[in-house]
Amino acid sequence: SVRLLAVEGCAALGKLLEPQDCVAHILPVIVNFSQDKSWRVRYMVANQLYELCEAVGPEPTRMDLVPAYVRLLRDNEAEVRIAAAGKVTKFCRILNPELAIQHILPCVKELSSDSSQHVRSALASVIMGMAPLLGKDATIEQLLPIFLSLLKDEFPDVRLNIISKLDQVNQVIGIDLLSQSLLPAIVELAEDRHWRVRLAIIEYIPLLASQLGVGFFDDKLGALCMQWLQDKVYSIRDAAANNLKRLAEEFGPEWAMQHITPQ
Repeated sequence: SVRLLAVEGCAALGKLLEPQDCVAHILPVIVNFSQDKSWRVRYMVANQLYELCEAVGPEPTRMDLVPAYVRLLRDNEAEVRIAAAGKVTKFCRILNPELAIQHILPCVKELSSDSSQHVRSALASVIMGMAPLLGKDATIEQLLPIFLSLLKDEFPDVRLNIISKLDQVNQVIGIDLLSQSLLPAIVELAEDRHWRVRLAIIEYIPLLASQLGVGFFDDKLGALCMQWLQDKVYSIRDAAANNLKRLAEEFGPEWAMQHITPQ
């Protein structure tokens, strides 16, 4: 418990010291703690490490903290990987994109098929935030396949965590690629066996509609919106009705008269 408290103290102290003092006195201790025999100590380091990056500056981060963080992302204890995975976007925000692509993305790819569903869920809750940081090319080539695999994860919370953050990717990859790659997965999830997943998709529809435009929306998603009104779960039917209201506000009264009123 002393070492656990020491990790927290190091992170707090690092913010108060000058960078050179932090590098001299705090950095070696934290790097040592990142390899501690107790997984609880390593867990604490995984939660605090990104804060220390801001305190020591870019070069010590590159030389010492990135390797320490990579070790934590690959830790043999699932709890440590959960903590490290949950901080991946915050950590990448401090790095330049090249460093993140070179060192962190390979770990992210491994974690997306981790044996622990809780690790995958932690990753899914933050991974979408990496898209704006890494830029369009890296997102399309490397992140998008990971998003798609997590959208098909057998554990519903993983799918939910990705769906709830889809808007962070839309603005990066553009609407053409969105419709080609993500839309088929979204249509599939609209009929997911878990009602909470269906609900998350419904709540995402108005944003998607505003980006796709009325023509594309009617062609690909219009029928689904009506189908949800017949869902056996009350929460889905209620959300579906509210969804139609928001779509009518987006596309205008003529669209509503043509598509909703006849139904």
